Order: sequence, then structure tokens, then C-alpha cells
Amino acid sequence: MTSKLSQLFNLALDISRLPVARLEFRLDLNPDAVRRMYAHFTKPHPKYKIFQNKSLGAALIDLNRFADPEAYMANVKGRNSAGFHARKAMSRGYRVVEIDRNDFVEDIHEINTSLDVRQGRPMAEAYRQKQTQFHPEKNYKYFGVLNAAGKLTAYGDIGLFGNFVAFDRLLGLRNNDGAMHLMVTEIICRTIESHAYGYLMYDTFFGASPGLRTFKTMLGFEPYRAKYSLQ
Repeated sequence: MTSKLSQLFNLALDISRLPVARLEFRLDLNPDAVRRMYAHFTKPHPKYKIFQNKSLGAALIDLNRFADPEAYMANVKGRNSAGFHARKAMSRGYRVVEIDRNDFVEDIHEINTSLDVRQGRPMAEAYRQKQTQFHPEKNYKYFGVLNAAGKLTAYGDIGLFGNFVAFDRLLGLRNNDGAMHLMVTEIICRTIESHAYGYLMYDTFFGASPGLRTFKTMLGFEPYRAKYSLQ
């Protein structure tokens, strides 16, 4: 009992120290899809029912901190940094492009089934089922990383929700080429360059595996307490 109370006290202390980000969902972008994601983000947290699902430790980058992409990249430089790995991927011929997922059905299925376990958790059954046709949402962008031979090695689905954008899916083949670092840094740079959004979100820190938390930190994400509104 004492241990549980101590954990709750430490959690409350951690929450009180988090900066607050006010994230706006805008229905005019795509009413049904935005309303669905707002409901998902604000439903009760699976473990701490008094909090919203994506409110504690939201992994965010405050894009307004950076005047341009160069300023962001200067923030993730150094040995074994996100910038280092992104440059390594570029030197090996990888490039980031917007994709029509229907052009890469086989590659996406290969990526989805390339590992049985990710971040210590079994892959959901939905990923094992081959999806033969994709229907894009108008408030989403779809990115991929192509290797030097033009093969898709990683992909990411990005939702545009209002004053923020969020990764909805981010998967790749496991290698040490830095392709995932390249994709995320490139998406961040393009979003900064657009001057259209205040935050970029990559799910949450709480509940993420140590490896995923390290990956997010390398890329400049920080934990926030998110407050959501629907407009």
C-alpha cells in the first residue's frame, strides 16, 4: 500500500512539473476523421482513468522554438545524434518522399510483418493482415523512405489536426542505416518550414519502452501535459 501511494505521489509530482501544451482539433479539416481522433485522444486513460488518454507526457516538439529547419537540425547534432544518423542514411542513398501507399502495397506488408515484436510488444494482428488498398484521408500526409534502389524501407502517416500534427503510424525495416532518423527529421524540418503548425506529436513518453523514449529524446521530443479542444 505504501509503495503504491509513493508511486502515485511521484506521478503527481512529475505531472505538476510538465509544461502545458494546448492542442486544437479543427473539424473543418476533415469532420469525421478529426472527431474520431479527438475522441481517441480524450477518452479516459487506460490506467489512470481521471486523465485523458493522450494528456500525460505527450511527446511534443514546440515548432515555434525554431526559426527554420537549420535551427532544428543544429539542436539534434553531435556524435550518435539524430542528425548524425540522418546524414548517414543520406550518404547511403536514402531519401524521403511523399507517397501513395497503393504504389507500395508489397513493401508496406513486408515492413509490417518484418518483426513479430516491436518495443517489447507483439505486433497487433491488424499489421499481419495484408492490406491491398489504401484510402487516404484528406487531413493526412503519407511519407516513405526509399533506399538507393527505390525500395520502400520505412513509412509514416502524419495527421494534420489543427494547431498540431501527429504521427499516426511510423514503421520501418530494422537496420543500422539511419532511415528512421532521416524520415522523422525530414518531416520535422518540412513542418517547421511550412509555418502552419505549433506542435508535432509522437504519441507519449509514459508507457513507451526505454529504447523508444531514447529515440524520441534524440529527435527533440519532450514530455508535456496536453490539453485538447475541438473547434
